[in-house]
Amino acid sequence: MKQLAKEIIPWLHEARQMILENLNRPMNVETKSAANDLVTSVDKNVQQFLISRLLEKFPEDKILGEEEGMNQLADFSGRVWVIDPIDGTLNFVLQKENFCIMLALYIDGKSQLGFIFDVMKNELYWGGATIGVFCNENPLPKPKDQTLDSGLMGTNAFLYGKNKYHAKDIGNATMGVRMIGCAGLEMIAILKGTELGYLSNLQPWDYAPGCALLDAFAIPYGSMDGEKLDLSRRQPFLAAQPTAYQEIQEKFFK
Repeated sequence: MKQLAKEIIPWLHEARQMILENLNRPMNVETKSAANDLVTSVDKNVQQFLISRLLEKFPEDKILGEEEGMNQLADFSGRVWVIDPIDGTLNFVLQKENFCIMLALYIDGKSQLGFIFDVMKNELYWGGATIGVFCNENPLPKPKDQTLDSGLMGTNAFLYGKNKYHAKDIGNATMGVRMIGCAGLEMIAILKGTELGYLSNLQPWDYAPGCALLDAFAIPYGSMDGEKLDLSRRQPFLAAQPTAYQEIQEKFFK
């Protein structure tokens, strides 16, 4: 898996360069499900670039991607690549920061590799259960386990505002909440130990790459609607350090 990751990483650097070259140029911006659910011509071009590289190297593999009609897959058996070309597109358009490229490989529904590329910081977090987690070329140490009251919780603004799935209750039990607006960067925060967990409502391409990296550190995650995460639909999502995760389940969902 490490050798396979080394083959993929140059493609992600090429994708990053594509984004940087277009960051301040006029781009085509469209809305999808809502006014704040955006897609740009850059999202589409980056996804198509990654698909072309993957299919050239692995023509028999399946692909699930956020854009361009690639967001449905009937069969998750075998090798499946999951692509989010720009996670945090709203941030990309309005802030020019706080977004990332994400890619994952799953085999028969089980995570193998995950990649989260913080474009503006030039930090690529990658790895998987069999190889550990790296930031660029440096191994990332496993973060310290935390209790719910000892750290920060990343969350989704809508869920927190409406207290859906006890998002506000959970946040109020921590030292504070953070709302980046980018699932990939929230996952990085968990991996680094700067946040103890993340609660949101996510599509598979939002969580699959991060979950592959969480698996490397045995950090638990799951769906708050009681259903198994299955890569096929949007679901309420929770990940947290083991002690905090157990506290959340016992205090709010049992």
